[in-house]
Amino acid sequence: MGRLIRGISKNARFFVADTTDVVQEALGIHKYDEYSMKIFGKFCTLAILMGATLKGDDKLTITTNTDGYIKNITVTSDANGNVKGYLVNTNEGNFDGLGKGIMRVIRDMGLKEPYVAISDIDYSNLPNDISAFFYNSEQIPTVISLAEECTNDGMVLCAGAFMVQLLPNADEDFITKLERKAEAIRPMNELMKGGMTLEQIINLLYDDMDTEDNSLVEEYEILEEKEIKYSCDCNAERFKKGIMTLGKDELKHIFEKEKEIEAQCQFCGKKYKFTEKDFDDVLKK
Repeated sequence: MGRLIRGISKNARFFVADTTDVVQEALGIHKYDEYSMKIFGKFCTLAILMGATLKGDDKLTITTNTDGYIKNITVTSDANGNVKGYLVNTNEGNFDGLGKGIMRVIRDMGLKEPYVAISDIDYSNLPNDISAFFYNSEQIPTVISLAEECTNDGMVLCAGAFMVQLLPNADEDFITKLERKAEAIRPMNELMKGGMTLEQIINLLYDDMDTEDNSLVEEYEILEEKEIKYSCDCNAERFKKGIMTLGKDELKHIFEKEKEIEAQCQFCGKKYKFTEKDFDDVLKK
């Protein structure tokens, strides 16, 4: 399992996560090529960070539609540290990256309509685009670093992220120091490969660069620490209901040619098989 720490200080809130095990499990399920997995892993991590702001049974979904090697990504997370997702690529062997396109962030908070925010996205500029998304859609200045590296034999070397977001009316002095720290700090992948723990990374983010001792820019408080995992909640009943929407005539037509219907979950790869008998309540009406 992975691990996430969420905290706050006078002027900012922060999220730091190690998603190495989560991304490794996703790779084991989907068998994506190394390039696709690098991108997909970062979006899984992003969904986990954003999911940490949810409450109760709220859910968050990130989707992309782009013009590069990868056409679509769908990743879903919740307040309990669960994440799942899948992607669609061109299979053309033309590694032009995620390309440019649109990212949608959908928050389902149990209301009549979910909250949807839309932003431009370009994988070659992903951290800046994510920061721009938070600033334009939620007016939250954000510093973020996403990590995902694989070895040549398909193992995930490291995956994770740190994200610092300014609170309303943050002090100018803190803002200035955060901007300097954002320019000076090493990327998340280098911090993780260097053996730093999540706690050490948080301390580094708040370290005061203007002092020679271990002084902090300001004191911070850890509000939550939780396990995160790749988890799919699919089940046979949900797929059966989806197939039933085909209608009586279409189901009859299918079973005249086939003995069973097979459905596969895009998130976890699990397969479900249904026979004509499973739909007696529809077909015999």
